[in-house]
Amino acid sequence: MRIAGKILVSAYALAIYGFIFLPVIVLVLFSLQASSFPIPPFTGPSLRWYEAVLADRRLMSALFNSVVLAGLSSAMAVTLGFLAAWGFARYHLPRSSLMRGLITLPLTVSYLIIGMGLLIVFNWAGVPKSLLAAGIGHVVINLPLCFAIIYSQMGDNQVNFERAARDLGASEWKVLFLVSVPVLWPAIFASFFLSMTFSWDEFVIAFLLTRFDTTLPVEIWNLLRSGLNPRTNAIGSLVFGVSIVMALLLELVFLRRTRR
Repeated sequence: MRIAGKILVSAYALAIYGFIFLPVIVLVLFSLQASSFPIPPFTGPSLRWYEAVLADRRLMSALFNSVVLAGLSSAMAVTLGFLAAWGFARYHLPRSSLMRGLITLPLTVSYLIIGMGLLIVFNWAGVPKSLLAAGIGHVVINLPLCFAIIYSQMGDNQVNFERAARDLGASEWKVLFLVSVPVLWPAIFASFFLSMTFSWDEFVIAFLLTRFDTTLPVEIWNLLRSGLNPRTNAIGSLVFGVSIVMALLLELVFLRRTRR
């Protein structure tokens, strides 16, 4: 019975992981297809379509836009999230529970609703569709996540460090940047890379708020309008690879902190 149970558990786990990763495996496999049709039989391996992607200026421009947008919007979201978390954790504010709930509220709202709301606001304010508008949208969706992660790590031990620094004559700004930030660095680092991951492959807000300069997910959608081809598989594999790298960096941060 024990052996049969282990076999069933292993088969169930294999089925679950196969269900999750089979689409990604097929995507990567047919990105290496040598022929122009991403259908069986497999005629690779070939890097032909990766070379075509890297030679496409529009795709490379969209890739650059995605990297810059993800980096800058994540940095802004982490900065604002950290300052908000530090303020709520260190000061007694009226109705702080309500205000914390309002900050994290966008986590429960669809990206489509947020994007449509931002589009209406920007149209009313005269802000044109651009990467800047999309960046503001990414800050809106990622700031609550960064706030929640950093706020959850602000314990009493940080308070004691900050009090000791003040007793030694440190100003409030020095306490903030020389004590609080280094102590909370793992949480800040983790929230930054998680925000980068979400911003990197976000489509709905970028689609609604950009026009001429677009991000990579929007450009992939434009390619898919003409049907599947190995080039879309190649660029999709690249996006997946970058997301995996950022997720691994995030896991390494948490693993290092757990060991400490």
